[in-house]
Amino acid sequence: MAERSRDAAGARRHAPGSPPRRPGTYVLILAAARRRRVRVGALGRLELVPGVYVYVGSARGPGGLAARVGTHRAVRRRSPRWHIDAVSRHTALAEVWFAEDPAGDECEWAALLAASPRVRVPLPRFGASDCRCPSHLFRFDTTPSFAGFRRRARAAAADRAPALRRWRIGP
Repeated sequence: MAERSRDAAGARRHAPGSPPRRPGTYVLILAAARRRRVRVGALGRLELVPGVYVYVGSARGPGGLAARVGTHRAVRRRSPRWHIDAVSRHTALAEVWFAEDPAGDECEWAALLAASPRVRVPLPRFGASDCRCPSHLFRFDTTPSFAGFRRRARAAAADRAPALRRWRIGP
């Protein structure tokens, strides 16, 4: 689950700025500090090198964004389920960019990231086994601009542009 705290009455609540329990699309900003080879299911091996890895996903099930992001944060305590779990085990989650949007399209966001300057696709088809995208995982030398991504996402979505927000978690 997303990070929680308790209110004055002792009820659990989400940390300020964390993703809500509603459906939407998200981006994980992951920092890799060292080089290593990572096995990613049937896709083979990923050469993880120091830098920033950016993964795009969607959360449509029970608990929405909060549950999905919480699952990604807890990956070290459970068995891997998705391609990103293999990478998450060896990186630090620094930020989550997200939008509440039941009709959102993670492939649209993946295309925006793929068109970014200085982007690399570290492993073709990663996270894209259920679509035609070349990948949903991208590598950058430095963290891409949230403001720039938000601007491009709004332009691409035009009439249905959801509010894109950022939750800073780590360094």
